[in-house]
Amino acid sequence: MKQNDAVAALAALAQETRLAVFRRLVVAGAVGLPAGQLAAELRVSPPTLSFHLQQLVTAGLVRSRRSGRQIIYALEVEAMRGLLGFLAQDCCQGHPELCAPFAAATSCCPPPARTRRGTPA
Repeated sequence: MKQNDAVAALAALAQETRLAVFRRLVVAGAVGLPAGQLAAELRVSPPTLSFHLQQLVTAGLVRSRRSGRQIIYALEVEAMRGLLGFLAQDCCQGHPELCAPFAAATSCCPPPARTRRGTPA
């Protein structure tokens, strides 16, 4: 991810409603949720939610698709991974213990190479 893309994504997330929507869509996964359900769960009016969803779509963090009369919103998983990777880039400079437990979930600090006997090289 490029720095300007990261800035746009972080700016989109730097608002309470948008952050709540994003976190709810993380839980929903690739299936996503209808806009109406999101509005009801988050207790946000549909026009307000629409505005915030558009900001997340523009930032590339969320995508939409039509299913009959509903618009389903879902997380752009690769964009989220890209943002997390950008933020964690060089996080531990080869010392995964500095970023634990986050480093275990990212590729910022690959584990040390192992010898045949299973000990670090």
